[in-house]
Amino acid sequence: MDDENLWLIVGLGNPGLEYSRNRHNVGFFVVDLIADRTRIGLRKHRRAIADVGEGRLGVGVDSPRLVLAKPMTYMNLSGGPVAALAAFYKVPADRIVVVHDELDLPYGQVRAKIGGGEGGHNGVRSLSRSLSTRDFLRVRFGIGRPPGRQDPADYVLTDFSAAERKDLEFLIDRAADVTESIIVRGLEATQNLYHAPSA
Repeated sequence: MDDENLWLIVGLGNPGLEYSRNRHNVGFFVVDLIADRTRIGLRKHRRAIADVGEGRLGVGVDSPRLVLAKPMTYMNLSGGPVAALAAFYKVPADRIVVVHDELDLPYGQVRAKIGGGEGGHNGVRSLSRSLSTRDFLRVRFGIGRPPGRQDPADYVLTDFSAAERKDLEFLIDRAADVTESIIVRGLEATQNLYHAPSA
């Protein structure tokens, strides 16, 4: 039976130490922080290639139930594990929140939306294909465009710069706040609260 109080939060990234600090892994950072805040432990799931944990956002029995997930495939295959988890937990697309890096936003800008284009993001494209819809919620963490003529595909696999790392912890915290706000307040209220007036 569909549980209207159950949400699937997915952080996109690549598994493996060599990718662990990459810009492309910012979705993992945010899910790890939410897991820490909610004291939800992540472990391998029996039905999907993903690290998954279950718990609640808050302490009351009526507080939203969360499934936190980090697909352990490479980015361009993220959709398979997410679709498997959505089916296993019976979570519809409009209660799936996907956190990912975004080239088309300046560094550190965080934006929430539902659906829309994939912007060349292989992880988001994989999810759209596997879920057969683009109408899932997204928390987009701006990483900016690569400098000079660097290939975006190479840029996303580089680590944050020393200057960027000074603010990274604060920005990851804000992205986690936005993610939780979508669940508690809804998308429109979250956009009004966290998006700049000019956005």
